[in-house]
Amino acid sequence: MKAWQYMGDHAPIQLNEVDEPVPGPTQVIIDVKAAGLCHSDIMYMQTGDAVMPFLPMTQGHENAGVISRIGSEVVGFAVGDVVGVNSAGVQPPLGMFTPGGFADKLAADYRDLARVPEGLDLSLAALATDAGMTSYHAMIKEGGASAGMKVGVIGFGGLGQIGARAAVLAGAEVHVAETKEDVWPVAKAVGVVDCVKDAAEWVTPMTGDPLNAASGFDLIVDYAGFDTTQKALNAIKRGGKVVQVGLGKPTFTVSTPTILGKTLVGSLGGTVQDIEEVFELMRRGEIAPVYEEISFDAVGEGLERLANNAVTGRLVARFGD
Repeated sequence: MKAWQYMGDHAPIQLNEVDEPVPGPTQVIIDVKAAGLCHSDIMYMQTGDAVMPFLPMTQGHENAGVISRIGSEVVGFAVGDVVGVNSAGVQPPLGMFTPGGFADKLAADYRDLARVPEGLDLSLAALATDAGMTSYHAMIKEGGASAGMKVGVIGFGGLGQIGARAAVLAGAEVHVAETKEDVWPVAKAVGVVDCVKDAAEWVTPMTGDPLNAASGFDLIVDYAGFDTTQKALNAIKRGGKVVQVGLGKPTFTVSTPTILGKTLVGSLGGTVQDIEEVFELMRRGEIAPVYEEISFDAVGEGLERLANNAVTGRLVARFGD
């Protein structure tokens, strides 16, 4: 079968012929139909030589498809079931520590499988397994976005657009900080109150006080992670929370006084339940992220576009249909 693999030495991803996977006792084999492309795939290539347990490594961690084989200890699933895979569940993270789904077939533990409801497009199902899960978990489960809250979203990209919409559906008043003004109309269309280019614009003389009294945001979820974390801390009020998702920079510093009386937490991934909740919201049309479909053969080119910041929303490779 064919698979896009990272070969090492920071080289671009390469399309190779590889052996088909064989299921372990708790694994299923999935005939991959859709695979999302993610900035994490690029990060994996930047750091892979130091951390990947073996090379070459088949990449791809946003996957949906049809079960074609099952292991001896698999329960609750059968050949022919349509599923998505939790990218960082029971098994080591796909595409980084174990082979991922930029391939014709993928081996996955059955405990990491989310059932795709009938009527949900597989491109949406694929991107929901990471972009959907991660953004939704950070906003709803970790952040606790709910009616009456003033919520900020930093970065209206592949994750931010889903997180912002989830907060709107929860009844929150949602504001977005996004440098790309061309996506502001998309944000307004999903129910966002207003948009600014820089989260620093959220800091008024009142909220700019280091101890940040009455004004400001209840919750800010940072899907960017560049020079944005400090700006988020400046903009939330006492008792507020900043949820860090984006890792645009490997390290950042914050001013100590601005964290007093506030909470800063990191959010990583989510659960199968999160994925299935996002599946249902997508099936009903409540969440409809912007995405572009490409062919399997264009995965390498697609990752280059991502690296060059030349993608709006998400990219999803469709193949195997």
